[in-house]
Amino acid sequence: MASSVLLLITLAGLSFLAAASGGYVGPRVGGRTAIPDVRSNKEVQDLGHYSVEEYNRMQRRQKGGGGGGGGNGEIVFGEVVGAERQVVAGIKYYLTIEGLQGGARKVFESVVVVRPWVRSKELVTFGPSRGGDGSGKSGF
Repeated sequence: MASSVLLLITLAGLSFLAAASGGYVGPRVGGRTAIPDVRSNKEVQDLGHYSVEEYNRMQRRQKGGGGGGGGNGEIVFGEVVGAERQVVAGIKYYLTIEGLQGGARKVFESVVVVRPWVRSKELVTFGPSRGGDGSGKSGF
């Protein structure tokens, strides 16, 4: 009985110390974390390419046109220059993408959700960067 009380007091004390110290000091669950070396990360570059192609496909569908290849305001993928990821019901990627539109270099932001267990990826948003400088610092 005495050992049970001592164990209970010890556990309560450790719980108090953990709570007082702030607990785990690392990336927050559900928080966004930067992805290093995006220019050499094949998965991130593939997601950037997917984002641009999916955006172009949706634009063609809205305009009722076919074809492609950079005309009619379509974007030609350059490279992903910045990326963050967030664990949600899958992995949400926040991408900063350089591309060409109408012959001019522009920076775009994209959000893609990947659910690998169902082999799914979905373009959530795509548009001009609010930062616009290509620094890799997202305007999200």
